[in-house]
Amino acid sequence: MILTRVLIRDTSGDGPDRTREFYGSFLNYLVENKLDDVVQPVRAADVGIYDQGMVLRILPQDILYVRVDEDDIPKIVSRLADDKPPLKKLLGRGKILQQRVVLKNCGVIDPERIEDYIGVDGYQALGRVLTGMEPAAVIEELKTSRLRGRGGGGYPTWKKWQFSLEVEDEEKYVICNGDEGDPGAYMDRSVLEGDPHSVLEGMIIAGYTVGAGRGYVYIRAEYPLAISRIQKAIDQAYEHGLLGSDILGSGFDFDLEIRLGAGAFVCGEETALIASVEGKRGYPRPRPPYPAVKGLWGKPTVINNVETLANIPRIILRGGEWFSGIGRQITSQSSRGTKVFALTGKIRNSGLIEVPMGTTLHEIVYEIGGGIPHGKRLKAVQTGGPSGGVISADFINIPVGYERLQKLGSIMGSGGMIVMDQDDCMVDIAKFYLRFCVDESCGKCAPCRIGGTQMLAVLSRITEGEGLPEDLEKLRLISHAMQKASLCGLGQTAPNPVLSTLNYFEDEYREHIENKHCPAGSCVRLFSYSIDQDKCKRCGLCIRHCPVHCISGDREQGFHIHSDQCIRCGQCFAECKFDAINRN
Repeated sequence: MILTRVLIRDTSGDGPDRTREFYGSFLNYLVENKLDDVVQPVRAADVGIYDQGMVLRILPQDILYVRVDEDDIPKIVSRLADDKPPLKKLLGRGKILQQRVVLKNCGVIDPERIEDYIGVDGYQALGRVLTGMEPAAVIEELKTSRLRGRGGGGYPTWKKWQFSLEVEDEEKYVICNGDEGDPGAYMDRSVLEGDPHSVLEGMIIAGYTVGAGRGYVYIRAEYPLAISRIQKAIDQAYEHGLLGSDILGSGFDFDLEIRLGAGAFVCGEETALIASVEGKRGYPRPRPPYPAVKGLWGKPTVINNVETLANIPRIILRGGEWFSGIGRQITSQSSRGTKVFALTGKIRNSGLIEVPMGTTLHEIVYEIGGGIPHGKRLKAVQTGGPSGGVISADFINIPVGYERLQKLGSIMGSGGMIVMDQDDCMVDIAKFYLRFCVDESCGKCAPCRIGGTQMLAVLSRITEGEGLPEDLEKLRLISHAMQKASLCGLGQTAPNPVLSTLNYFEDEYREHIENKHCPAGSCVRLFSYSIDQDKCKRCGLCIRHCPVHCISGDREQGFHIHSDQCIRCGQCFAECKFDAINRN
């Protein structure tokens, strides 16, 4: 029986190969000494500390070793096997900003074994609810916790459950929204793959609380491993009497099954998701009535996303007061607990992180993320996916929370966070996200269908050097119309990247329009390449690598780029070893 797990991670920035090598050495030592049945090494995606070389986090003792060498393995293992005090010289004392609540089991337990989940207090919350808590008591605990929906809307979880509980109907439903469609986001996927039973337990508790007898896990079909593990978890829960009839002898019946999404971004919206589960096209419908009152097949339906549901068992076991004590107070109504983010972009340490609410962007970018690579300057942070906004580096010290991000023109969203540096063009960034929303629009309502297309055309003109001064006011007018008149959240929030970049980087827009110049050097139609003859060594690398043969000349006369033929691919710029290619 495994008694100790050792999470292994190289935090020096040398990549996964070093982690893999050390893991192999650690495992070999355990096997040679016949200790692999009590100590289990795990290659961890994150251990909560950075720039400390090879880091080992030992559970359940929660010992943190830093700057570990392979020579230290025998000493570490012997102390674990003999239950001796840890090696003081290797103990980590770094600041750990992350706090694992939702991700606490990911990478620690075997997600395909229900016994592993039960071994870390799994399904104890369900047992407590079914044997000793009335639905009203569960909702009161959630109210105390101040948990808000982690899927983007941020609606108080207890209120949604309360609405469904108050509706008298013999049929009610619970749906887990696992349709994670934001580019670069994989928060829900990681939980579904790494700790599927926590999501199921949250759904069963929700079903008991609101009086629902059936639930659906809605997962996009592009997540085959998540689908496989959720299905295995459902099968195991049935085998152990945790799903089906008379669960744990309580008289409560609850059934679960999976529904697959076809990859439509709009199906992340509640009413469109409901239509998809019903077998219809994923079109949103006007609200109210809200799904909590009239949802799936016209019946009361509670819809929560993966991260929200995974929090439920933790809150029931440790109490709403415990959860509400996590994080920093921003406002009197601030959500508490933790939030999972997919930290990507121009950042040294990209990956999945979980931080207490109120952690500042500065702490996330510089202390967890390790800062901007290559000594470049932070320009902005984009949060909330395609529906979010771009926040200027001037606000890097703001605490992350629903209200504060909204005031800055962005949203929390489901947890996407992209870091941008001086080489990112804000006009081009806005165009990228708007194009995604235009492509994913269901087309049902005119404000989203037409407005998004019009704005994309304007942004395209600006990035191609054909923008007009009046385009800025046109973008604002269309954005406000979409926010007010679009049918669902996709159309209402699609203008956020445009409005936020206009708010913080209007000078960059004007530079594109008035001077036909892209300050970031990103918009290919607004710059050209030339060869500096004084720096050129006439090595011929540029002419050999040009894909369209727009460079002419020879080693005696020198080389010349024909701008009218150049496609601005940047290949010559990348290949030149002497900085002789100018980007004008």
